[in-house]
Amino acid sequence: MQVKVAVVTGAAQGIGQRTAEVLASKGYAVVVTDVQSCAATTSAVSRTGQASMEVLGDVSDETFAESLASAVHKEFGRVDVLVNNAGIAHIAPAEKTSAADWRRVQDVNLLGPFLLSRELGKLMLKQREGSIVNIASIAGLLAVADRAAYNASKHGLIGLTRTLAAEWGGRGVRCNAVCPGWVKTPMDVAPQAAGLYSDADITGRVPMGRFATADDIAAAVAFLADSSQSGFINGHTLSVDGGWFADASWESLRLRHR
Repeated sequence: MQVKVAVVTGAAQGIGQRTAEVLASKGYAVVVTDVQSCAATTSAVSRTGQASMEVLGDVSDETFAESLASAVHKEFGRVDVLVNNAGIAHIAPAEKTSAADWRRVQDVNLLGPFLLSRELGKLMLKQREGSIVNIASIAGLLAVADRAAYNASKHGLIGLTRTLAAEWGGRGVRCNAVCPGWVKTPMDVAPQAAGLYSDADITGRVPMGRFATADDIAAAVAFLADSSQSGFINGHTLSVDGGWFADASWESLRLRHR
């Protein structure tokens, strides 16, 4: 039986780590990548009995994207799923956002997914099957103040998702996006510690009254990865946000219905 292979970026922690674990539990060999060690993730994957491989590097580096695709092909001979999860945030008013900060966010959050989709997508196109899942954000559907670079990168990622779906869907390769609501991950520790937002700011905005979890996002990714469950879903943007994007109520009205 041919092994299924998934590549997950930004897999050292948070959503990426949990996604790798869930995909492994569903029978995928998992290739994980990040700029920092993914040892905890590869250990978790190994406990499921599935093969794992770590390839460290910067997703925005074209040479790295090419070498990653080569390493995956050499080790497994195929790739079935690419999860473009690696991302960074930059929190600052637009008038105080430097060109260097802007470029770095676009490089990691948008150029990186393009490069990996291009290189790993070539393998999928040869197979005439595969699934790309881009981790966008509700900030790719709406605007959150003080995050101009981040918002733009995630809006762009949704545009890339739809374009690849249009180009590659007829050749067996689907591309979809997951838009998480606010998730408690290590990336959010510093902003919360700095007092930029509180738990109540988030839970008060979400109709379901809680943060998203890494499990919520990983389950959505696993669904979109599996052609037996989502084989005719292509170019879709799946909000996993507890109703954030759907609800235009003001806060007192929203809270009145809890």
